Amino acid sequence: MTVETATGRTARLERTTSESSVLVELDLDGTGRADISTSVPFYDHMLNALAKHSLMDLTVRATGDTHIDVHHTVEDIAISIGEALKTALGSKAGIRRFGEATVPLDEALAHAVVDISGRPYLVHSGEPAGQEYHLIGGHFTGSLTRHVFEAITLHAQICLHMRVLGGRDPHHIVEAQFKAFARALRAAVESDPRVEGIPSTKGAL
Repeated sequence: MTVETATGRTARLERTTSESSVLVELDLDGTGRADISTSVPFYDHMLNALAKHSLMDLTVRATGDTHIDVHHTVEDIAISIGEALKTALGSKAGIRRFGEATVPLDEALAHAVVDISGRPYLVHSGEPAGQEYHLIGGHFTGSLTRHVFEAITLHAQICLHMRVLGGRDPHHIVEAQFKAFARALRAAVESDPRVEGIPSTKGAL
């Protein structure tokens, strides 16, 4: 894996294994521009929503052994996004650190709370029974939703509490979660002009 940083809160990462090849570029201070091609159409849709509602510019280009299963490609992209987020955040000086959002999508409702803590932790609850078995868009299994958030939180070293508060349609249940995460992340990584240095009593995140 190679990670590059540039001016501002940006990162560019390339990750290649025997299972996938992934390129991720992101800018935390963007406008929500997305250029996504993962070879998994529903995942493209979710990552477009992530970029749009977090206001980070996000490019993802990936290929992988999707003839076997999309799992490897989906996971490796999430790992790469997490690593890129960690790099782009830099020292984390001056950020708000915490963010939360509750987002509806018709009958579905998701609540996300993010802490840019330096300590990876995921709490994921509330999906209706059987959600993990649904095949959404012909490729994306419902169980991958939690797996994506696990990989991002671990590699970005953030804490995420995600709760599904309601929902019936499998597509809506997943999309509400991605949008809630995006909005909470947007708030957490924003610069706060009142914050001096690292927003932690420990002096480090």
